Amino acid sequence: MSDTSGSIVPLTPNLPAVPVGAVTPGVVEPFPLHLRDLRDQVQRFLLEYEFGLREVETKISILRDEFQEMHEYNPIEHVTSRVKSIDSVLDKIRRKGLTLDLATIRAEITDIAGLRVTCSFAGDVYRLFVLLTRQDDIRVISVKDYIAEPKENGYKSLHAIVEVPVFLSSGRIEVTVEVQFRTIAMDFWASLEHKIFYKYREQVPAGLREELKDAATTAAALDAQMERLHRELHGGQSSG
Repeated sequence: MSDTSGSIVPLTPNLPAVPVGAVTPGVVEPFPLHLRDLRDQVQRFLLEYEFGLREVETKISILRDEFQEMHEYNPIEHVTSRVKSIDSVLDKIRRKGLTLDLATIRAEITDIAGLRVTCSFAGDVYRLFVLLTRQDDIRVISVKDYIAEPKENGYKSLHAIVEVPVFLSSGRIEVTVEVQFRTIAMDFWASLEHKIFYKYREQVPAGLREELKDAATTAAALDAQMERLHRELHGGQSSG
């Protein structure tokens, strides 16, 4: 956004205005040093989360391969991961009313790096959670069990914020990663619910909200029934 003088108006009081100079044809203007430094800081900041995510992904991958090769049953159906884009991080900063400094962002936004582990059954969700979090280099910061206590709209999942060490050339750092554990049915419901909310720009009609909640109840019943059948098939043993 610019004013009538031709200068850029800063969006926040923490960011200085950058004047718009005349561009000389055929001359490449040097990139301002303060912007280059800012770019480098942001790149390093997001790289730290990428590295932390890889550490947790490796732990889950090892467990998955062990189950695949050494056991008759593999509880992990699939794994997805992502690091939030800078635009997504900025949007969350704006919604939470945070200041634009990396220390505050690191402390207040704990889902910049995210891993989703989709399991066959609810019992597998809790088993994988224990197998990951009991490792001695993992520190559990917080847990939200939306399976035991679903959200009002019917959403179910087990969310854990964990801290994992990452070793850089400059030394050890601790990186937070959000890990979500859910069943296939929970993941299916959550995916469709997200698409519906996106389509309606979060203004979902009340009737559709009720249908989504009913569908969540149906998905939970299907989860329980399929897990019971699985246990019967395996002679009453647990899904693990």
